Amino acid sequence: MPAKPFVLPKPVGQMLGRLPPLPGSMLFVTALNLALAKQLAPDVTQMLLGKKLRLRVTDAQWAFDFEWKHGRFVAGKNTGAADLTISASAHDFVLLARRQEDPDTLFFSRRLAMEGDTELGLLVKNTIDAIELPVFNAAQLHPRHVMAQAREHLMARLAALRPR
Repeated sequence: MPAKPFVLPKPVGQMLGRLPPLPGSMLFVTALNLALAKQLAPDVTQMLLGKKLRLRVTDAQWAFDFEWKHGRFVAGKNTGAADLTISASAHDFVLLARRQEDPDTLFFSRRLAMEGDTELGLLVKNTIDAIELPVFNAAQLHPRHVMAQAREHLMARLAALRPR
């Protein structure tokens, strides 16, 4: 018998839901840009232009708005309706990111929902399925690892600025 999916306790979700949305959206799009932006085909990015996407983490009462602009994902302010909203629990999003669960399985078991522009939803799903993404590893979020990567990035940018 499979283990019951983890759900954030309601008081924790209520507390998280009170946080301002923009900082979370900015962190989310940073991760999206690192993981996906360079791998998206031009026809996909063209279809994403002008489309507001919302990722809703149901048990955390979080929503992250973002869109594609100027060759990258940018954070939104969670105002107005989104063209596409993708909703699931934090646990199910982690399972998706770690490639431990298939989006179709979650969708048909009503644990993943897509609302809004159906064509856009299929584009997003098919694009993510087609891209070879590394499996999400929470150890990559350890401050030491993040700082080491930031240092490497900064050193590379500084090296590019040095006169030859």
